[in-house]
Amino acid sequence: MTQSLKGKRVAFLVTDGFEQVELTGPREALEKAGARTLIAAARPGQVTGWKHTTPADRFPVEHGFDTLRIEDCDALVLPGGVVNGDNIRLDEMAQELVRDAARADKPIAAICHGGWLLISADLVKGKTLTSWPSLRDDLQNAGAKWVDRPVVVDGHLITSRRPDDIPAFSQALIEMLGGKTAQSAA
Repeated sequence: MTQSLKGKRVAFLVTDGFEQVELTGPREALEKAGARTLIAAARPGQVTGWKHTTPADRFPVEHGFDTLRIEDCDALVLPGGVVNGDNIRLDEMAQELVRDAARADKPIAAICHGGWLLISADLVKGKTLTSWPSLRDDLQNAGAKWVDRPVVVDGHLITSRRPDDIPAFSQALIEMLGGKTAQSAA
């Protein structure tokens, strides 16, 4: 039976250079389960997704980081992509949005390089997480335990390694939003 997320609203936080499939894959799964999704970025207009190192499609931005209110969201998704991950982690409004979500015990789901924003927002100490392998040292230096698994759930944080893990990542987020969450951190 498909999990119903009717009435749930999920915001994807991105900048230009996000790994496109890390937005479109989870977004499709969430919308199929009944959730409404939106894209938030540092500036209005459009953002450009990438396919690895090549610019790809453009997507409309529904909210700026400055206008998105965490109380209007049920969860945040942080797609990866090296360029996106490196840029968004420096954005103080994006950092504050993930801190607000953490304070409100709302799910925050980061895939691949999306974990850099969690580090910069000081949300990883004492947590068990996964990511693209090159973030392992960064996560460990910030106080996290890094593991190499397709998806890790630790409290309200959901992390995943790469695009191949999107089905498991999406399912973990859908289950958490639907109220069926098993802890997977070890």
